Amino acid sequence: MSHKPIENRGLLFVLPAVFVLMFSFFLPIIAVINFSVQDVFSGNNFFWAGAHWFEQILGSAVFWQTLGRTFLFSLLAIAIEVPLGLWIALNMPRSGRAATVFVVVAAVPLLIPWFVVGMIWKIMTDATIGPVGSLAATLTTQYDLNDPAFAWAAILVTDVWHWTGLVVLLAYAGLGAIPRAHYQAAAVDGASRWAVFRYVELPRLRHVLLIALLLRLTDSLMVYIEPFMITRGGPGVATTFLSQDLIQTAMIEFDFGEASASALVYLLIMLTLSWTLFRIMVARDV
Repeated sequence: MSHKPIENRGLLFVLPAVFVLMFSFFLPIIAVINFSVQDVFSGNNFFWAGAHWFEQILGSAVFWQTLGRTFLFSLLAIAIEVPLGLWIALNMPRSGRAATVFVVVAAVPLLIPWFVVGMIWKIMTDATIGPVGSLAATLTTQYDLNDPAFAWAAILVTDVWHWTGLVVLLAYAGLGAIPRAHYQAAAVDGASRWAVFRYVELPRLRHVLLIALLLRLTDSLMVYIEPFMITRGGPGVATTFLSQDLIQTAMIEFDFGEASASALVYLLIMLTLSWTLFRIMVARDV
């Protein structure tokens, strides 16, 4: 009985991606792990610290408070952006020039570099020269970015403006993939607009919305530019999130051991959340 030789040439096409992944992910992770179990002094002198940095971080109230603020911001951003993006996608025209215009408008904020977005909204939320800040100051004389509530509102508005378009584009693409026959059948049955959304559109947008949720969750947990540019993490530490705390520890205080341990804990949390959402997505297909 003859056996067909196994064709392995396809693996050659994967090797460039493997090398890129190694240099962009695995090697930095190995370096971070190395720093997390050592203490670094001047002159690149390394001393074994074991689990000291992890114990210090997990026992630190500051770390948990910063992590809590980060999760709160992520939950608020998702709670606004996913329903808003879905609502906009549902009300966008399905064809014609108007549809093209809507898609382009939704995509424009996603193409702007993060630093530029932070600079734009730093100006926009300024009470003296920014239209958004001037409007807010007109509506309430208490508007001040030194107030934690207004600082949070400014950062959330910036994030919603920047990333809602991603949800819009994903949901719009998902709606476009629904066969017209489903809508025709619903019309024959006399289904209301809510019934069409509940039984025709929403079930077929499940995967799309889970992907949007996953992307926004992982990205919002890494928020850095917006609070750094608009509030510098203030007032006090009211808008200091985990990414900014990591940058402060590593690049300003040069405490690489503590920063590396914090980054690994941060990475583990994000991987756990991503894996959980992925399992939910897969389980619903079974």
